[in-house]
Amino acid sequence: MLIYAGVLTFGIWLYLTFARGGFWKADQRLPRMAAQGRRRWPSVVAVVPARNETPVLPMTLPSLLSQVYRGAYRVVLVDDNSSDGTAEAAQRIMRATSSAHIVRRACAIPPGWAGKVWALAQGVEAVSEIMPDAEYVWLTDADIRHNPHHLARLVVRAEDADLDLVSVMVELSVQGGWARLLIPPFVYFFQLLYPFPWVNDSTRACAAAAGGCLLIRRPVLERIGGLAAIRNALIDDCALARLVKRNGREGGGRVWLGLADGAWSVRDYEGLSGIWQMVARTAFAELRYSWLRLGAALVAMSTVYIAPPLLVLLYPWHGHIAGAGLGFAAWILMSWTYHPTLRLYRQPIVLAPLLPIAALIYMAMTVDSALRYLGGRGGVWKGRAQKGGRHSSSVSGNPLPDHRFDHHPPFT
Repeated sequence: MLIYAGVLTFGIWLYLTFARGGFWKADQRLPRMAAQGRRRWPSVVAVVPARNETPVLPMTLPSLLSQVYRGAYRVVLVDDNSSDGTAEAAQRIMRATSSAHIVRRACAIPPGWAGKVWALAQGVEAVSEIMPDAEYVWLTDADIRHNPHHLARLVVRAEDADLDLVSVMVELSVQGGWARLLIPPFVYFFQLLYPFPWVNDSTRACAAAAGGCLLIRRPVLERIGGLAAIRNALIDDCALARLVKRNGREGGGRVWLGLADGAWSVRDYEGLSGIWQMVARTAFAELRYSWLRLGAALVAMSTVYIAPPLLVLLYPWHGHIAGAGLGFAAWILMSWTYHPTLRLYRQPIVLAPLLPIAALIYMAMTVDSALRYLGGRGGVWKGRAQKGGRHSSSVSGNPLPDHRFDHHPPFT
Protein backbone atom coordinates (compact mmCIF):
# COMPACT_ATOMS: atom_id res chain seq x y z
CA MET A 1 0.00 0.00 0.00
CA LEU A 2 2.79 2.43 0.90
CA ILE A 3 4.52 1.87 -2.42
CA TYR A 4 1.35 3.00 -4.19
CA ALA A 5 1.17 6.11 -2.02
CA GLY A 6 4.79 6.86 -2.82
CA VAL A 7 4.31 6.36 -6.54
CA LEU A 8 1.21 8.59 -6.49
CA THR A 9 2.81 11.49 -4.64
CA PHE A 10 6.04 11.32 -6.65
CA GLY A 11 4.08 11.11 -9.90
CA ILE A 12 2.04 14.17 -8.93
CA TRP A 13 5.18 16.15 -8.24
CA LEU A 14 6.76 15.08 -11.50
CA TYR A 15 3.68 16.43 -13.28
CA LEU A 16 3.61 19.67 -11.28
CA THR A 17 7.31 20.28 -11.83
CA PHE A 18 7.55 19.55 -15.54
CA ALA A 19 4.03 19.80 -17.01
CA ARG A 20 2.21 22.56 -15.10
CA GLY A 21 3.39 25.49 -17.18
CA GLY A 22 6.54 26.08 -15.14
CA PHE A 23 4.32 27.86 -12.59
CA TRP A 24 7.00 27.63 -9.92
CA LYS A 25 9.64 29.62 -11.81
CA ALA A 26 8.08 32.95 -10.72
CA ASP A 27 9.40 34.52 -13.90
CA GLN A 28 6.39 36.46 -15.23
CA ARG A 29 7.44 40.08 -14.69
CA LEU A 30 6.75 43.43 -16.28
CA PRO A 31 9.46 44.34 -18.79
CA ARG A 32 11.87 47.10 -17.91
CA MET A 33 10.41 50.17 -19.55
CA ALA A 34 12.05 51.72 -22.58
CA ALA A 35 10.29 55.10 -22.55
CA GLN A 36 12.71 56.87 -24.88
CA GLY A 37 11.17 57.55 -28.24
CA ARG A 38 7.69 56.38 -27.24
CA ARG A 39 5.18 58.75 -28.77
CA ARG A 40 1.87 57.36 -27.53
CA TRP A 41 0.89 57.52 -23.87
CA PRO A 42 -2.85 56.75 -23.55
CA SER A 43 -4.97 58.48 -20.92
CA VAL A 44 -5.53 56.62 -17.64
CA VAL A 45 -7.76 57.05 -14.61
CA ALA A 46 -6.88 55.21 -11.41
CA VAL A 47 -9.85 54.06 -9.32
CA VAL A 48 -9.11 53.33 -5.66
CA PRO A 49 -11.76 51.82 -3.35
CA ALA A 50 -11.02 52.68 0.27
CA ARG A 51 -12.85 51.52 3.38
CA ASN A 52 -11.43 52.69 6.73
CA GLU A 53 -7.97 53.25 5.28
CA THR A 54 -6.92 56.43 7.11
CA PRO A 55 -3.82 54.79 8.72
CA VAL A 56 -2.33 53.64 5.40
CA LEU A 57 -3.24 56.49 3.03
CA PRO A 58 -0.23 58.69 3.95
CA MET A 59 2.02 55.77 2.88
CA THR A 60 0.18 54.80 -0.30
CA LEU A 61 -1.88 57.60 -1.83
CA PRO A 62 1.12 59.92 -2.51
CA SER A 63 2.69 57.11 -4.57
CA LEU A 64 -0.36 57.13 -6.84
CA LEU A 65 -0.51 60.90 -7.10
CA SER A 66 3.18 61.20 -7.99
CA GLN A 67 3.33 58.68 -10.84
CA VAL A 68 5.81 59.68 -13.53
CA TYR A 69 3.53 59.34 -16.52
CA ARG A 70 3.63 61.37 -19.73
CA GLY A 71 0.00 60.86 -20.68
CA ALA A 72 -3.14 62.32 -19.13
CA TYR A 73 -3.68 60.80 -15.69
CA ARG A 74 -6.17 61.27 -12.86
CA VAL A 75 -6.97 59.50 -9.59
CA VAL A 76 -10.46 58.84 -8.20
CA LEU A 77 -10.57 57.56 -4.61
CA VAL A 78 -13.96 56.15 -3.61
CA ASP A 79 -14.74 56.27 0.10
CA ASP A 80 -16.53 52.97 0.66
CA ASN A 81 -18.79 54.03 3.56
CA SER A 82 -15.86 54.48 5.94
CA SER A 83 -16.25 55.43 9.58
CA ASP A 84 -12.71 56.69 10.24
CA GLY A 85 -12.50 59.86 8.13
CA THR A 86 -10.97 58.19 5.07
CA ALA A 87 -12.49 60.72 2.66
CA GLU A 88 -11.19 63.70 4.62
CA ALA A 89 -7.71 62.17 4.93
CA ALA A 90 -7.60 61.53 1.17
CA GLN A 91 -8.73 65.08 0.39
CA ARG A 92 -5.97 66.55 2.57
CA ILE A 93 -3.34 64.48 0.77
CA MET A 94 -4.74 65.33 -2.66
CA ARG A 95 -4.89 69.07 -1.94
CA ALA A 96 -1.18 69.02 -1.24
CA THR A 97 -0.53 67.49 -4.67
CA SER A 98 -3.08 68.51 -7.31
CA SER A 99 -6.69 69.60 -7.61
CA ALA A 100 -7.12 67.34 -10.65
CA HIS A 101 -7.73 64.25 -8.51
CA ILE A 102 -11.02 63.68 -6.72
CA VAL A 103 -12.61 61.84 -3.79
CA ARG A 104 -16.05 60.31 -4.18
CA ARG A 105 -18.28 58.96 -1.44
CA ALA A 106 -19.97 55.74 -2.46
CA CYS A 107 -23.74 55.66 -2.26
CA ALA A 108 -25.48 53.03 -0.19
CA ILE A 109 -24.84 49.54 -1.55
CA PRO A 110 -27.82 48.39 -3.62
CA PRO A 111 -29.16 44.85 -3.25
CA GLY A 112 -27.16 42.22 -5.11
CA TRP A 113 -23.84 44.08 -5.05
CA ALA A 114 -20.68 43.20 -3.13
CA GLY A 115 -19.28 46.19 -1.29
CA LYS A 116 -15.91 46.53 -3.01
CA VAL A 117 -17.35 45.98 -6.48
CA TRP A 118 -19.95 48.68 -5.85
CA ALA A 119 -17.22 51.12 -4.76
CA LEU A 120 -15.21 50.32 -7.89
CA ALA A 121 -18.29 50.81 -10.05
CA GLN A 122 -18.86 54.24 -8.49
CA GLY A 123 -15.27 55.15 -9.36
CA VAL A 124 -15.59 53.91 -12.93
CA GLU A 125 -18.76 55.99 -13.29
CA ALA A 126 -16.77 59.07 -12.25
CA VAL A 127 -14.25 58.43 -15.05
CA SER A 128 -16.76 59.73 -17.58
CA GLU A 129 -16.93 63.01 -15.68
CA ILE A 130 -13.27 63.77 -15.06
CA MET A 131 -11.75 62.23 -18.22
CA PRO A 132 -14.40 61.23 -20.79
CA ASP A 133 -11.81 60.05 -23.30
CA ALA A 134 -9.84 57.89 -20.85
CA GLU A 135 -8.52 54.77 -22.58
CA TYR A 136 -7.57 52.73 -19.52
CA VAL A 137 -8.90 52.27 -16.01
CA TRP A 138 -6.37 51.32 -13.34
CA LEU A 139 -7.99 49.49 -10.41
CA THR A 140 -5.73 49.46 -7.37
CA ASP A 141 -6.23 49.00 -3.64
CA ALA A 142 -5.74 51.72 -1.06
CA ASP A 143 -3.16 49.72 0.88
CA ILE A 144 -0.64 49.44 -1.97
CA ARG A 145 2.41 51.61 -2.49
CA HIS A 146 3.64 51.99 -6.08
CA ASN A 147 6.99 52.77 -7.63
CA PRO A 148 6.81 56.16 -9.44
CA HIS A 149 7.13 54.42 -12.83
CA HIS A 150 4.76 51.56 -12.14
CA LEU A 151 1.82 52.88 -14.16
CA ALA A 152 4.06 53.57 -17.13
CA ARG A 153 5.37 50.00 -17.05
CA LEU A 154 1.83 48.60 -16.91
CA VAL A 155 0.78 50.72 -19.88
CA VAL A 156 3.87 49.80 -21.90
CA ARG A 157 3.10 46.12 -21.31
CA ALA A 158 -0.52 46.55 -22.39
CA GLU A 159 0.29 48.62 -25.45
CA ASP A 160 3.28 46.67 -26.73
CA ALA A 161 1.56 43.28 -26.39
CA ASP A 162 -1.93 44.48 -27.38
CA LEU A 163 -3.40 43.28 -24.08
CA ASP A 164 -6.90 43.94 -22.75
CA LEU A 165 -6.04 43.44 -19.09
CA VAL A 166 -2.71 43.63 -17.28
CA SER A 167 -2.47 42.68 -13.63
CA VAL A 168 0.36 42.13 -11.18
CA MET A 169 0.37 40.39 -7.84
CA VAL A 170 1.90 42.98 -5.55
CA GLU A 171 4.56 42.06 -3.03
CA LEU A 172 2.87 41.19 0.26
CA SER A 173 4.29 41.95 3.69
CA VAL A 174 6.36 39.23 5.33
CA GLN A 175 6.93 41.01 8.61
CA GLY A 176 6.90 38.54 11.48
CA GLY A 177 7.42 34.81 11.77
CA TRP A 178 3.92 33.75 10.79
CA ALA A 179 3.97 35.95 7.68
CA ARG A 180 7.35 34.50 6.64
CA LEU A 181 5.90 31.01 7.03
CA LEU A 182 2.53 31.63 5.34
CA ILE A 183 2.74 34.47 2.81
CA PRO A 184 5.27 32.99 0.34
CA PRO A 185 3.32 29.69 0.28
CA PHE A 186 0.17 31.63 -0.56
CA VAL A 187 1.91 33.16 -3.58
CA TYR A 188 3.24 29.73 -4.54
CA PHE A 189 -0.19 28.09 -4.23
CA PHE A 190 -1.80 30.82 -6.33
CA GLN A 191 0.77 30.31 -9.10
CA LEU A 192 0.14 26.57 -8.97
CA LEU A 193 -3.63 26.98 -9.26
CA TYR A 194 -3.38 29.52 -12.06
CA PRO A 195 -0.02 29.04 -13.81
CA PHE A 196 0.85 32.54 -14.97
CA PRO A 197 2.25 31.36 -18.33
CA TRP A 198 -1.10 29.65 -19.01
CA VAL A 199 -3.03 32.77 -17.97
CA ASN A 200 -0.87 34.78 -20.36
CA ASP A 201 -1.45 32.36 -23.25
CA SER A 202 -4.42 33.56 -25.30
CA THR A 203 -5.03 30.03 -26.60
CA ARG A 204 -5.74 28.67 -23.11
CA ALA A 205 -8.91 29.20 -21.11
CA CYS A 206 -7.03 29.68 -17.84
CA ALA A 207 -7.77 33.21 -16.54
CA ALA A 208 -6.78 34.99 -13.35
CA ALA A 209 -5.91 38.43 -12.04
CA ALA A 210 -4.77 40.12 -8.86
CA GLY A 211 -7.25 42.80 -7.87
CA GLY A 212 -4.72 44.91 -5.99
CA CYS A 213 -3.27 46.20 -9.26
CA LEU A 214 -5.23 45.75 -12.47
CA LEU A 215 -5.12 47.84 -15.65
CA ILE A 216 -7.98 47.30 -18.09
CA ARG A 217 -8.88 48.92 -21.39
CA ARG A 218 -12.00 50.98 -20.90
CA PRO A 219 -13.75 49.82 -24.12
CA VAL A 220 -13.16 46.22 -23.01
CA LEU A 221 -14.69 46.92 -19.62
CA GLU A 222 -17.73 48.37 -21.33
CA ARG A 223 -17.93 45.45 -23.78
CA ILE A 224 -18.22 42.86 -21.00
CA GLY A 225 -20.97 44.86 -19.28
CA GLY A 226 -18.89 46.89 -16.84
CA LEU A 227 -18.45 45.95 -13.22
CA ALA A 228 -22.15 45.21 -13.01
CA ALA A 229 -21.27 41.93 -14.71
CA ILE A 230 -19.51 40.82 -11.51
CA ARG A 231 -21.62 42.83 -9.09
CA ASN A 232 -22.28 39.97 -6.66
CA ALA A 233 -18.75 38.53 -6.64
CA LEU A 234 -17.42 38.39 -3.10
CA ILE A 235 -13.96 38.01 -4.57
CA ASP A 236 -13.86 39.74 -7.88
CA ASP A 237 -10.58 39.92 -9.76
CA CYS A 238 -10.47 36.51 -11.44
CA ALA A 239 -14.17 36.82 -12.24
CA LEU A 240 -13.30 39.96 -14.18
CA ALA A 241 -10.30 38.30 -15.84
CA ARG A 242 -12.39 35.36 -16.97
CA LEU A 243 -15.00 37.62 -18.54
CA VAL A 244 -12.29 39.61 -20.31
CA LYS A 245 -10.58 36.50 -21.65
CA ARG A 246 -13.91 35.07 -22.77
CA ASN A 247 -15.58 38.19 -24.20
CA GLY A 248 -13.05 41.03 -24.22
CA ARG A 249 -12.87 41.07 -28.00
CA GLU A 250 -14.05 39.02 -30.93
CA GLY A 251 -12.54 35.57 -30.50
CA GLY A 252 -11.48 36.20 -26.90
CA GLY A 253 -9.61 38.82 -24.94
CA ARG A 254 -5.94 38.94 -24.02
CA VAL A 255 -4.95 38.86 -20.34
CA TRP A 256 -1.54 39.07 -18.69
CA LEU A 257 -0.71 38.35 -15.04
CA GLY A 258 2.68 38.71 -13.42
CA LEU A 259 4.55 39.31 -10.19
CA ALA A 260 5.24 42.91 -9.25
CA ASP A 261 8.64 44.36 -8.54
CA GLY A 262 7.26 47.89 -8.32
CA ALA A 263 4.28 47.63 -5.95
CA TRP A 264 4.09 46.65 -2.31
CA SER A 265 1.26 46.03 0.12
CA VAL A 266 1.70 48.00 3.34
CA ARG A 267 -0.89 45.86 5.11
CA ASP A 268 0.49 44.29 8.28
CA TYR A 269 -1.17 40.91 8.73
CA GLU A 270 -0.66 41.03 12.51
CA GLY A 271 0.49 37.47 13.05
CA LEU A 272 -1.38 34.23 12.54
CA SER A 273 -4.78 35.64 13.52
CA GLY A 274 -4.66 38.36 10.88
CA ILE A 275 -3.75 35.98 8.07
CA TRP A 276 -6.28 33.45 9.34
CA GLN A 277 -9.12 36.00 9.30
CA MET A 278 -8.37 37.12 5.76
CA VAL A 279 -8.21 33.61 4.32
CA ALA A 280 -11.15 32.24 6.29
CA ARG A 281 -13.28 35.18 5.10
CA THR A 282 -13.39 33.96 1.49
CA ALA A 283 -11.92 30.47 1.19
CA PHE A 284 -15.24 28.63 1.16
CA ALA A 285 -16.57 31.09 -1.42
CA GLU A 286 -13.71 30.03 -3.70
CA LEU A 287 -14.99 26.47 -3.35
CA ARG A 288 -18.42 27.78 -4.47
CA TYR A 289 -19.86 26.88 -1.07
CA SER A 290 -19.65 23.20 -1.98
CA TRP A 291 -18.99 20.66 0.75
CA LEU A 292 -18.06 18.14 -1.92
CA ARG A 293 -15.43 20.54 -3.29
CA LEU A 294 -14.18 21.15 0.25
CA GLY A 295 -13.69 17.42 0.80
CA ALA A 296 -11.96 17.04 -2.55
CA ALA A 297 -9.67 19.98 -1.80
CA LEU A 298 -8.66 18.55 1.56
CA VAL A 299 -7.91 15.15 0.06
CA ALA A 300 -5.91 16.74 -2.76
CA MET A 301 -3.88 18.96 -0.40
CA SER A 302 -3.20 15.99 1.89
CA THR A 303 -2.00 13.86 -1.02
CA VAL A 304 0.15 16.56 -2.60
CA TYR A 305 1.69 18.26 0.43
CA ILE A 306 1.21 16.15 3.55
CA ALA A 307 1.79 12.59 2.28
CA PRO A 308 5.43 13.05 1.13
CA PRO A 309 6.85 14.13 4.52
CA LEU A 310 4.69 11.60 6.35
CA LEU A 311 6.11 8.77 4.23
CA VAL A 312 9.59 9.92 5.25
CA LEU A 313 9.05 10.81 8.91
CA LEU A 314 7.05 7.66 9.68
CA TYR A 315 9.66 5.33 8.16
CA PRO A 316 10.79 4.06 11.60
CA TRP A 317 7.23 2.76 12.11
CA HIS A 318 6.30 1.46 8.66
CA GLY A 319 9.81 0.36 7.58
CA HIS A 320 8.98 0.52 3.86
CA ILE A 321 12.13 1.91 2.28
CA ALA A 322 10.71 2.26 -1.25
CA GLY A 323 7.67 4.22 -0.01
CA ALA A 324 9.90 6.45 2.12
CA GLY A 325 12.29 6.98 -0.80
CA LEU A 326 9.53 8.03 -3.17
CA GLY A 327 8.09 10.32 -0.49
CA PHE A 328 11.52 11.87 -0.01
CA ALA A 329 11.91 12.42 -3.76
CA ALA A 330 8.49 14.11 -3.88
CA TRP A 331 9.45 16.29 -0.89
CA ILE A 332 12.67 17.30 -2.66
CA LEU A 333 10.76 18.31 -5.81
CA MET A 334 8.27 20.24 -3.69
CA SER A 335 11.05 22.13 -1.90
CA TRP A 336 12.97 22.75 -5.12
CA THR A 337 9.95 24.25 -6.90
CA TYR A 338 9.19 26.41 -3.85
CA HIS A 339 12.66 27.95 -3.79
CA PRO A 340 12.07 30.64 -6.50
CA THR A 341 9.12 32.02 -4.55
CA LEU A 342 11.19 32.11 -1.37
CA ARG A 343 13.90 33.94 -3.30
CA LEU A 344 11.28 36.39 -4.60
CA TYR A 345 10.43 37.22 -0.98
CA ARG A 346 14.08 37.19 0.12
CA GLN A 347 13.51 34.31 2.52
CA PRO A 348 16.07 31.60 3.39
CA ILE A 349 15.99 28.31 1.53
CA VAL A 350 15.77 26.45 4.85
CA LEU A 351 12.07 27.34 4.86
CA ALA A 352 11.44 25.28 1.70
CA PRO A 353 10.92 21.91 3.47
CA LEU A 354 8.35 23.60 5.75
CA LEU A 355 5.85 24.07 2.91
CA PRO A 356 3.75 21.09 4.14
CA ILE A 357 3.27 22.85 7.49
CA ALA A 358 1.96 25.94 5.72
CA ALA A 359 -0.34 23.74 3.61
CA LEU A 360 -1.74 22.12 6.73
CA ILE A 361 -2.50 25.54 8.25
CA TYR A 362 -4.22 26.70 5.05
CA MET A 363 -6.34 23.55 5.12
CA ALA A 364 -7.42 24.41 8.66
CA MET A 365 -8.26 27.98 7.57
CA THR A 366 -10.46 26.65 4.79
CA VAL A 367 -12.31 24.28 7.10
CA ASP A 368 -12.87 27.23 9.44
CA SER A 369 -14.20 29.27 6.51
CA ALA A 370 -16.76 26.55 5.78
CA LEU A 371 -17.80 26.37 9.43
CA ARG A 372 -18.25 30.15 9.53
CA TYR A 373 -20.48 29.94 6.47
CA LEU A 374 -22.47 27.17 8.12
CA GLY A 375 -22.93 29.39 11.19
CA GLY A 376 -23.90 32.45 9.15
CA ARG A 377 -20.64 34.29 9.89
CA GLY A 378 -18.94 34.12 6.50
CA GLY A 379 -17.52 37.05 4.53
CA VAL A 380 -17.16 39.63 7.31
CA TRP A 381 -14.68 42.32 6.29
CA LYS A 382 -13.94 45.57 8.15
CA GLY A 383 -17.13 45.32 10.11
CA ARG A 384 -19.34 44.68 7.09
CA ALA A 385 -20.90 41.31 6.44
CA GLN A 386 -20.75 40.31 2.80
CA LYS A 387 -23.65 38.31 1.53
CA GLY A 388 -22.68 34.67 1.45
CA GLY A 389 -24.37 31.95 -0.50
CA ARG A 390 -24.11 29.64 -3.43
CA HIS A 391 -24.46 32.49 -5.93
CA SER A 392 -22.32 35.11 -4.27
CA SER A 393 -19.38 34.49 -6.60
CA SER A 394 -21.29 33.95 -9.79
CA VAL A 395 -22.30 36.04 -12.74
CA SER A 396 -25.72 35.48 -14.23
CA GLY A 397 -25.85 32.12 -12.52
CA ASN A 398 -22.51 30.92 -13.96
CA PRO A 399 -20.00 30.14 -11.22
CA LEU A 400 -16.71 31.96 -11.62
CA PRO A 401 -13.59 31.38 -9.58
CA ASP A 402 -12.34 34.62 -8.06
CA HIS A 403 -9.29 35.54 -6.05
CA ARG A 404 -7.98 38.21 -3.80
CA PHE A 405 -5.70 37.95 -0.80
CA ASP A 406 -7.56 39.94 1.41
CA HIS A 407 -7.85 38.16 -0.80
CA HIS A 408 -7.11 34.81 -2.43
CA PRO A 409 -7.84 31.46 -0.85
CA PRO A 410 -4.94 29.16 -1.64
CA PHE A 411 -6.68 26.32 -3.41
CA THR A 412 -9.87 24.98 -4.94
